[in-house]
Amino acid sequence: MASPQKILVIGAGELGYQVLRFLVQHPKRQGINVSVLLRPASPSLSPDDPKQKKIDSLQQLGIHIVPGDIVKDDEDTLSSIFARYDTIISCTGFVSGRGTQIKLTRAVLSSTTARSKPRTTRYIPWQFGVDYDVIGRGSAQDVFDEQLDVRDMLRSSSQKTETHLQWTIISTGMFTSFLFEPSFGVVDLENATICALGSWENRVTLTTPADIGRITAEIVLSSNAAVSSGCDLGSSSDSSSGKVLFIGGDTVSYTELATLVERIVQKPFHRTLLTVEDMQNALARDPGNTLLKYQIVFGQGRGVSWDLEETWNRRRGIRAMTAAEWAEMNLV
Repeated sequence: MASPQKILVIGAGELGYQVLRFLVQHPKRQGINVSVLLRPASPSLSPDDPKQKKIDSLQQLGIHIVPGDIVKDDEDTLSSIFARYDTIISCTGFVSGRGTQIKLTRAVLSSTTARSKPRTTRYIPWQFGVDYDVIGRGSAQDVFDEQLDVRDMLRSSSQKTETHLQWTIISTGMFTSFLFEPSFGVVDLENATICALGSWENRVTLTTPADIGRITAEIVLSSNAAVSSGCDLGSSSDSSSGKVLFIGGDTVSYTELATLVERIVQKPFHRTLLTVEDMQNALARDPGNTLLKYQIVFGQGRGVSWDLEETWNRRRGIRAMTAAEWAEMNLV
């Protein structure tokens, strides 16, 4: 009898929790054990502490808690943890600091040969965002270069004759809620203004964390028959292996965004334009401003949007929440 497949999700934040939830609720989850890597909780946590409540909710879903710290633990320690799993999904984001994504990727790569009998591991790195290949190196958002370093490492591993790693990158665009976040500087409900970044015709692809979690679970549990059959991942073809998959709930221009916000809120909004030159000048005066770095990338309009009809989910008839649907639920 084949041993159960084991999936490890790194992190249980806004995205990680959704990935975990949809993995354990998926109809093809049979024979799959799901775990999450979290920093060890303090023994003194009270039952009402938010972190303890999250741990309790994960355990109620049947998810195993694995203690680990991706920042403090060294590469060998992480590799020994990863070696116990068949699929590893990183949901850590950029908050873990520079160098963490590279350390995780190296630990995953070394984990594939750390077992007594090497077998293939599948890795979905933290690349849930824009198309870093199109944006390229040297962009205003300097943390994006590390994402390209990760891609180079993964692609290099694929060229080796005896690789034990299969990887898939999932590009999601911006989290839908972030476009409407006042701190991002695009939608300001209080002052009834809409600010376009770079051009009113620039477009941005949006996906909610819940939809990313749902589609990621579908990719993980449906794209490879080996997961549900208990076979070695390396013994069956995986159409998503070594690819960048694009998903999305909506792709909108800033003009379309302004129109839908006005329709839903039922009042006119003042429209302003922030040019790339203005943003670059502001960044020169305040070089540590992370918000400006993101705004410049989106203002330049490259690698931040794609055709929904070509997305992995749309081609399989999987709808995801649109910007208008999100706004109707959250702005009114």
